[in-house]
Amino acid sequence: MADSDVHYHFRFGDNSVWECDVSALADYQASRADNLPDWTRLEFHQCSHCPLSSQEHRYCPYAVALHEPARVTSMRSSHESVTVTVTSRSRTITADTSLQRAMGSLLGLVGPFSGCPITRILRPMARFHLPLSSPDETLFRAFGTYLLGQYLRQRQGLEADWQMTSLSQVYGDLRRLNYGMSSRLRASQEEDAGVNSFVLLDLLAAEVSYVLEDYEGELDNSFREFLG
Repeated sequence: MADSDVHYHFRFGDNSVWECDVSALADYQASRADNLPDWTRLEFHQCSHCPLSSQEHRYCPYAVALHEPARVTSMRSSHESVTVTVTSRSRTITADTSLQRAMGSLLGLVGPFSGCPITRILRPMARFHLPLSSPDETLFRAFGTYLLGQYLRQRQGLEADWQMTSLSQVYGDLRRLNYGMSSRLRASQEEDAGVNSFVLLDLLAAEVSYVLEDYEGELDNSFREFLG
């Protein structure tokens, strides 16, 4: 499977079904470029730290990738119960959860492969996508992915950031992006599923940021074999 070949299958309480192949979202939206809503334009609530220019980019790439998920959730509550099945490579995961949490998991994968320059740094972690990950799992994966990246940089003769100094900036930028995308979705949705999915992502980004600023041993117990 390609990097972003992950299939999400949602079954809602009314037995309606929505399916999403993450790798197909960009191609699907490109085919409908003339029919995209105003909230997908780059200048519409553009993130304050976005490096893209509206002279070169008519649409926000992340917003374009989110158009179809936003359409599907626009009339649904974030706390609606759903059964979500995620298939990637040789693994299938099924869970009964809230629409907010299921969409948060999907959006965390859509972002890195959308073409957004802010979320691009998350592609290595997204290639090993863990659906519906807990805050502790996200923290573990964020730290592990970043440190492995530094090891690979060092092997290539590049400067390595073993103190994870730049990781704080990465997650600070992600929190600002989540705020900007929430503003876009508020203008497009009558219910709150899409917006609350970004709130959920922001909470996870905040968790990583807080630990980086003042680590208090959150992962020590899981690594006691290294610390004994």
